[in-house]
Amino acid sequence: MTKKNGNHYADKHGRDIKINPAVAETVKNKASEGKLPCAVAFKISEEMGVPPAEVGVTLDLLEIKISKCQIGIFGYSRDNKVVKPLAEAPEYLEKAVRESLKDGKLACRDAWNIAQALGVGKMDVASACDGLGIKISPCQLGAF
Repeated sequence: MTKKNGNHYADKHGRDIKINPAVAETVKNKASEGKLPCAVAFKISEEMGVPPAEVGVTLDLLEIKISKCQIGIFGYSRDNKVVKPLAEAPEYLEKAVRESLKDGKLACRDAWNIAQALGVGKMDVASACDGLGIKISPCQLGAF
């Protein structure tokens, strides 16, 4: 399994990186057809008491794709874009997003925090960002 540019996912990381064998085993057991949903990766992180980024590195080193991003950015059918840009974001949502920007981008973790604080869906935050032309990055799992 390779990325679109032909490089392996593991190539993002140095050769000296080690993976936690228990995390690797859990990821392998939960993956299906070379993919693991984002929500499952976070559940593994929570259950095993490791940071989401550690699960993400493990996925990369095992060449397992992350699917069904919880903010809708990737991992869904190519024919069906999950996040639709909002023509106009509600003022309270736009304000929260703009106040959380770092270098013009909104971190995935901050998108989750905004969604929780405002009582809206994570994909609603992503839709607002899309409509405002704001990129969400970095991913908590290291996918983008």
